[in-house]
Amino acid sequence: MRVLITGGAGFLGSHLADRLLAEGHSVIAMDNLITGSTDNIQHLIGRADFTFIRHDVTNYIYVSGQLDAVLHFASPASPVDYLKYPIQTLKVGALGTHNALGLALAKRARFLLASTSEVYGDPLVHPQREDYHGNVNTIGPRGVYDEAKRFAEALTMAYHRSHGLDTRIVRIFNTYGERMRLDDGRVVPNFIGQALRGEPLTVHGDGSQTRSFCYVSDLIEGIYRLLMLPPSEDASLPINLGNPLEMSILDLAKIINEMTGNPSGITFRRMDRIEGDPQRRQPDITRAQALLGYQPTVSLQEGLARTIAYFRSRVSVTSPSCHA
Repeated sequence: MRVLITGGAGFLGSHLADRLLAEGHSVIAMDNLITGSTDNIQHLIGRADFTFIRHDVTNYIYVSGQLDAVLHFASPASPVDYLKYPIQTLKVGALGTHNALGLALAKRARFLLASTSEVYGDPLVHPQREDYHGNVNTIGPRGVYDEAKRFAEALTMAYHRSHGLDTRIVRIFNTYGERMRLDDGRVVPNFIGQALRGEPLTVHGDGSQTRSFCYVSDLIEGIYRLLMLPPSEDASLPINLGNPLEMSILDLAKIINEMTGNPSGITFRRMDRIEGDPQRRQPDITRAQALLGYQPTVSLQEGLARTIAYFRSRVSVTSPSCHA
């Protein structure tokens, strides 16, 4: 296949490019580099089966020749990024999705949308199933990301129903691994950065809030299986991907301190809960198991070991604030 990945120089987009190329497909990565980096795809530059185009997908997208799939991964994805770029986040979820869908329709290409567990908001149902409609504050600070993705899902389904476009929607739960930015504000790189600098790990509140952490290769495996699934109504409906192993932020901090040999311990920052920040998050992956035969295989310890090794040469002297 010939595949376009919007957000192709980002954390997930670059790993997806690696996987598609390894499977024999050719890849066009498109990114405006607002949060992505060419460092993530530097090892691919010069390959005959890989092309990079610097472009903002909120503007009209032109790609010459045939396309077999459009994978829409362009968007700021961490709280630090989408709080810094709220309007850009909304535009890429709305205009960017519209442009990417229009391109897929023109090329008669399969379309896969990278959505998020944030569409569930601060969930009142646990674990979160795809038929749960969420608890989202549309005007809260996190609403710019939540609503951008919820609109993107609605637009994707509208193209599927109105134009017969072959579409897929993946709701991505917390994922970590190599090529995350140390300063992107998410809890895994923040904790690892603090630990490698020998600083106490900063835990907000009492650390009882939970997340379910999926190593990047496990997520990419699920996305690839979804992309390759034959067209069906089941395939077009949203599907959760992630690791259902739930753990508290405090337990994660203890594990990272132990794995890095950090003697500085943990410091608790008493603060009001961040508006809209989910207290618990855990994917129900029953649909993915049934439809894709999907099951994460990389343990937290193994995934963290690889991620820690990646970050050892990238620690900085400043400590970013932490968001989950």
